[in-house]
Amino acid sequence: MTLAHPAYGEVRRVTPYAAVLLARNPGPMTLDGTNTWLLGASDALVVVDPGPDDGEHLEAIVAAGRVELILITHRHHDHTEGAQRLHELTGAPARAAEVEHCHGGGRLRGGESIEAAGLTLDVLTTPGHSSDSVCLLLADAVLTGDTILGRGTTVVAHPDGVLADYLASLRRLAALGERRVLPGHGPELPSLAGVAAMYLEHREQRLAQVQSAVRRLGPDVSARRIVEDVYADVDRSVWDAAELSVRAQLDYLRR
Repeated sequence: MTLAHPAYGEVRRVTPYAAVLLARNPGPMTLDGTNTWLLGASDALVVVDPGPDDGEHLEAIVAAGRVELILITHRHHDHTEGAQRLHELTGAPARAAEVEHCHGGGRLRGGESIEAAGLTLDVLTTPGHSSDSVCLLLADAVLTGDTILGRGTTVVAHPDGVLADYLASLRRLAALGERRVLPGHGPELPSLAGVAAMYLEHREQRLAQVQSAVRRLGPDVSARRIVEDVYADVDRSVWDAAELSVRAQLDYLRR
């Protein structure tokens, strides 16, 4: 079961320790907007993905409670733009896998456990959507950033995103079992294992379609031409993103 998103500026409680605040940046790639997650089992909060540098959105985060720590799931601007300003507003360190997105805090490293706001978050490296993507594990849930979305599937953002890495990341997530999914975009989902298996099946189907297109259209066919063939039933507003995934698929098949 999934739930409708709240209005912009409204904090919606998802679990006793997790609430979501929707950023005002809807679009073909961001769905309803970026999910900023507010986590806490004490009087403090961990903010995951502060989203765009939008004053009203950042003010809503600050109004939600005392921010102890800011974490970022990956480098894309719809997740990172507001991090420095939120750090300045709250004094809370911002941590990410890449140093350029860290403000007052050190880099996130795979395998580390973070104790903050009365919670333990384990960092799991999950490259593929981007090379720096991480997921954050809680006792019964996982924050997936853009590695798994709440609706539809995500892009493998070639050349930074690598399909072989992404498939391995999905298998790692599938092995974690029946955890709730708290994604970077779209509504939360009840079963990590189920959605990771669906994502893997989808990628296998797309690979088969791309292979078929190459056989029919010739070995020198462009990625754009494959998009026109394989993604003909998909809204053209996401064709540029689909082309990145096709480039990643072609690279995977060549290797």
